[in-house]
Amino acid sequence: MKKKVFLILTIILIVLISWAGLTYATSRRGSSGSEVRKIQTKLKQWGYYNGSVDGIYGSRTEAAVKSFQKKNGLTADGIAGAKTLAAMGISSGSSSSGNSSNDLNLLSKAVYSEARGEPYTGQVAVAAVVLNRVSSSSFPNSIAGVIYQSGAFDAVSDGQINLTPDSTARKAAQDAINGWDPTYGCIYYFNPSTATSKWIWSRKQVVTIGKHIFCR
Repeated sequence: MKKKVFLILTIILIVLISWAGLTYATSRRGSSGSEVRKIQTKLKQWGYYNGSVDGIYGSRTEAAVKSFQKKNGLTADGIAGAKTLAAMGISSGSSSSGNSSNDLNLLSKAVYSEARGEPYTGQVAVAAVVLNRVSSSSFPNSIAGVIYQSGAFDAVSDGQINLTPDSTARKAAQDAINGWDPTYGCIYYFNPSTATSKWIWSRKQVVTIGKHIFCR
């Protein structure tokens, strides 16, 4: 009797562990279906994956996901969980309005952490740079992907991205989403007083707003 109870409890525990794993890993090696095809399509477009878009999450897809995760500052485990899917711009069972709300919140955090204290136009400009990168083939094609790209923003490296944005930052982010771009299409900005990279000075400078120079 005790052996039967132990066996039943063991089976229940295994099922619970498996279920918990699935809640954190939407797609992983062995998965198949439309979401896997979306992942493969994105990775193929960006040059991470050169296999067939067959909807089967095999070793090549796993390796491509790992490469994408490394570039975007994510845990390189080869599992397409919520953060990885968000960085790819793929919805994981969330409504589009929910995704839009998440994008606005994250963009607001980027504005607040990178440009609080700057003129309002300068805060909109920082948000516009993020959105311009999303539109550029040289960067990840989602707001989360751009912001969390390894080494892209100091606020991510030092943890300030986790600060709660104020209403001004949220308004600036919304204005940028609505189409206001004070940078005229720039994809970089820097503070000349603190910049240590010689490379950034080689970029074409377009406009200075507050303490930031915006460039292409």
